[in-house]
Amino acid sequence: MTYDEILKRIKELGQVDTFGTKKEIKELPNILFPDETIEYLMSGFLNGNTWLITCTNKRVLFLDKGLLFGCKQLETPLEKINSIQSNKGLILGSITIWDGAGPMKIDKVQKYSLQPFVTAVNNAKEALKKSSTTHVVHHEEKKEDFIAQLEKLAELRERGIVTQEEFEAKKKQILNL
Repeated sequence: MTYDEILKRIKELGQVDTFGTKKEIKELPNILFPDETIEYLMSGFLNGNTWLITCTNKRVLFLDKGLLFGCKQLETPLEKINSIQSNKGLILGSITIWDGAGPMKIDKVQKYSLQPFVTAVNNAKEALKKSSTTHVVHHEEKKEDFIAQLEKLAELRERGIVTQEEFEAKKKQILNL
């Protein structure tokens, strides 16, 4: 995504808190994968600094670009997230994300950003799970198709319709060897 595409996506998301994260937003095009989309983003307080927290279709990114130089980046792949929790205060709230390494707490989050962020993470996790399930199903279907083709080919060889050499050549073609 380009910087302009990111700005357009932020407008599409509606009410989004990006307070204090202009430099991080400008850095996003350098960090996002080509096939990665932004599901939601917000600012929050982590490890003593304001960070941009971005949920994509693949991961949750945490960015903190220094005043003069450097960029701190943390990321958690969606499939590693075990749980996500939000706590609302009067004006601000917090989000805690649990992955295999433990909890990561983001404080000073605008309370209107809490539920959209949690929903974005859960929806992205579900979409990723469905996509990997579909991939496994297609792989199994392809495997069954190979087996059926090889069985038919073996039968033709046994009946003398194809020679052993033709059988081996076609077998390699089917298996892409």
